Amino acid sequence: MTPASSVVERAATALARLRHARLLHPAGRVFAADVLVWCTPGPPTGVPLLDDPGRWPGTVRLSKGTPTPAGWPDVLGLAIRLHRDPEPPVDLLVSSSGAAPVLRNLPLPRRRFTGTYTSIMSFRAGTRRLFLAALADPDSPDLGRTLTEADAAVAGDAPRLVLAVASAAGPWRTFGEVRLNGRRGAREDAALAFDPIGNVPPGLRLAGPLARLRDAGYRGSRRGRGEAVSPVARRG
Repeated sequence: MTPASSVVERAATALARLRHARLLHPAGRVFAADVLVWCTPGPPTGVPLLDDPGRWPGTVRLSKGTPTPAGWPDVLGLAIRLHRDPEPPVDLLVSSSGAAPVLRNLPLPRRRFTGTYTSIMSFRAGTRRLFLAALADPDSPDLGRTLTEADAAVAGDAPRLVLAVASAAGPWRTFGEVRLNGRRGAREDAALAFDPIGNVPPGLRLAGPLARLRDAGYRGSRRGRGEAVSPVARRG
């Protein structure tokens, strides 16, 4: 661990312990989900999760980046866990952003939970850089402006988000969808600990100093909440 990573992890641990909650995205709702991958159109990416058809049960968390009042602009978060038993789970974490190439690596505050979410940081697949995203499905019920409205949308119907992949400057290519189908309780929300570095999809990797600092921040947040933190074998 680098000195900078160590500082970030200690600071994240202290702040999470002080607030008795996640360091980032403390307010959220957790839902059961179905994740369907129909494969990437066009040239394959070389990443099995994106290129090969499959279906898995999932867990989805919608969240606000900071505890702003309901309906105020905020950097919104979407975390998706694919339960791939007996294989390890895959965690995809995306934040409200823009769809255009110049905006897809910038977190953007937004009022509504329906919209574009991107990985912000790019992944490496061999020598290529790829971004992942969850995009609004125009035929899906709107998720609303607040977590309470998102609850009601899921209870009334099964809202959907479309999964997509793109290069740094290329168009989005849809490869699957996530369908929300049931609310989970607050106890499960408190126990969830997503790991966007250790549970990255096989064939992808997050590299560089920002990835290490992000990993340190998540580790510190989990430690500050009393979650077990152990070394993870990184997959590339």
